[in-house]
Amino acid sequence: MNDESDTLTGKWPPLLVFFLLLVVTGGILDIALDRPQSWWSMHILLEVGMVFVSLTFAILIFTRWRRSTAALDQARASLAVTAQQLTERQAERDAWRTSAEQALAGFGAAIDRQFGAWQLTRAEREVALLLLKGLGHKQVAAQLGRSERTVRQQAVDVYRKANLQGRSELAAFFLQDVVLPS
Repeated sequence: MNDESDTLTGKWPPLLVFFLLLVVTGGILDIALDRPQSWWSMHILLEVGMVFVSLTFAILIFTRWRRSTAALDQARASLAVTAQQLTERQAERDAWRTSAEQALAGFGAAIDRQFGAWQLTRAEREVALLLLKGLGHKQVAAQLGRSERTVRQQAVDVYRKANLQGRSELAAFFLQDVVLPS
């Protein structure tokens, strides 16, 4: 715990209140033992003022200390609830991620099986997969370190082996039955 929270809710406010109440008690006791002839003497007025100020500050410090302690307890409770909610959200996110990874792994395996059924070469599979991801011929060529002309020819070979007309039919072949929740 830091020094500020120790000051607000720790041992200092009760000790200060206790000290001020001792001053109040001592002042009242001193006035009673003095048995003043007049309440208007400087000594008595000073003692009464000291008792009044000490009592006022004791009450003020005590009430603020209680309020800050209650606010700190409430903040700690809120923090605990937030931490619990965060833990639940993280568990939910991890479960979703695992589920999505399993689904994508299954989808990737299905795509790979279909590429095998079309008898695509390794190079054609790489091109077809990048085209499915939405890359253009130039981007595929740059990513694979091939010329754009080679990539175009490999794409034509993929479409021919799959009996498809182009990139949009290739994407539709794999994605037309994917249905998002309405």
